[in-house]
Amino acid sequence: MKKVELGAGAPQETQSQFAALCYRSAGKDGVEILLITSRDTGRWIIPKGWPMKGRNGSETALREAFEEAGVEGKPAATPIGVYSYDKVLDNGALQPCIVSVFPVKVSKLRKKYPEVGQRTRRWFKPKKAAEKVNEEELRALLANFAPA
Repeated sequence: MKKVELGAGAPQETQSQFAALCYRSAGKDGVEILLITSRDTGRWIIPKGWPMKGRNGSETALREAFEEAGVEGKPAATPIGVYSYDKVLDNGALQPCIVSVFPVKVSKLRKKYPEVGQRTRRWFKPKKAAEKVNEEELRALLANFAPA
């Protein structure tokens, strides 16, 4: 796990987030993973967000997948792993985050969803998806992903 370097004004407490590893069957070729671009930098990520009142981790992950990528599907009840990253806040401070990752089997992609036009979404084979993301721990989760 990486070390967190705290600058002036940086939050000191690690925060939790929940993410959706959205996937679909690719027939005899295995599975494909859906990545989206971040709104600020355009880098490839998976949908994720802060805890939501009244929702557990898998429900939050599914909601984020819908809002950010138009995904409808069935989330796993338990996460397949976690990864860490530093979220850059509006004031420039870094917020250390630990993200629990829930697989979501995609049943439908909506054409209209809250963040349509703000992000690009694309399907990748697991190894290619792993090459596209920046976070080392997320790379490992994507590269080795094989739904039960």
